[in-house]
Amino acid sequence: MPDFYDAGPLAQIAINLFYGWGYNFYRTENQLRADDQLIRARVEALLQQARDAVETSQSAYRREFLPPPSRAKPRPDPQAVAGAQTLETISAAIGALGAKIRALPVPENDRMAQRHRTEAETLAKLLAADQLLTGQAELLRQTVTGQTGSWIIENLAQLNAGLTAIAETLHNRAALLA
Repeated sequence: MPDFYDAGPLAQIAINLFYGWGYNFYRTENQLRADDQLIRARVEALLQQARDAVETSQSAYRREFLPPPSRAKPRPDPQAVAGAQTLETISAAIGALGAKIRALPVPENDRMAQRHRTEAETLAKLLAADQLLTGQAELLRQTVTGQTGSWIIENLAQLNAGLTAIAETLHNRAALLA
């Protein structure tokens, strides 16, 4: 049997290639970078669940307050239309935050970046920011899940404060990499 199929030399070749590419399975920085990406994906999923809850509430709100036009009432109630638009705006704002989270950068794994900052320290700070972000996203999800469209409209200030807090955390997280 030739040595080509021996796992020892093949593993050594793979490890040499990984090192040449600048990757090491066992470096703490790589584990932290992977954790950061996993956490951001989970936070984005929490925000998507919150957005789905708002959109479900919006559908129910439209069915209840914006019936099809009739001869007796050919035009919809302006207040109900404004409420539906408010729900659309909240849903879009949650979706925009999810998109920002998806596009967040992580520290580059290059020698120039490593000269100017310690990558493991930076990633640990990002982890702390991501923990705050996770808590905020979960709180938002719990707040809107199961609520009616009317409740969401009445508590708009509270939801906007939550969205602002998440946006601020994203800004502070981005400042860690600047």
